Amino acid sequence: MSTDPNVFQKTNAGRIVLLLSIVVSVFWYIGRITDIYRSAIVGAVFEILWLPMIGMLFLLPVIAVFSLIKEKFSFRSLHLYSILILALTLLSAFVFK
Repeated sequence: MSTDPNVFQKTNAGRIVLLLSIVVSVFWYIGRITDIYRSAIVGAVFEILWLPMIGMLFLLPVIAVFSLIKEKFSFRSLHLYSILILALTLLSAFVFK
């Protein structure tokens, strides 16, 4: 392990979870700030992707927490940042309307 404090623990699982967290977050923010039903095609794509995105919104934090526990709560873990992104997304999607 490197002694450099700026180096993140970059595992493939961490990168995938972080990337999916960002995609889910962007999906929910776009859905909140734009009128997605203005175009029929965009509205249909949003409706098709809605169920998988809500599933990932609740499943990804669980995966990230288990991975963070496995990594012994390292602050250099990408899973921690995934949890923060998803927590903010959950708050903005369901609390702040």
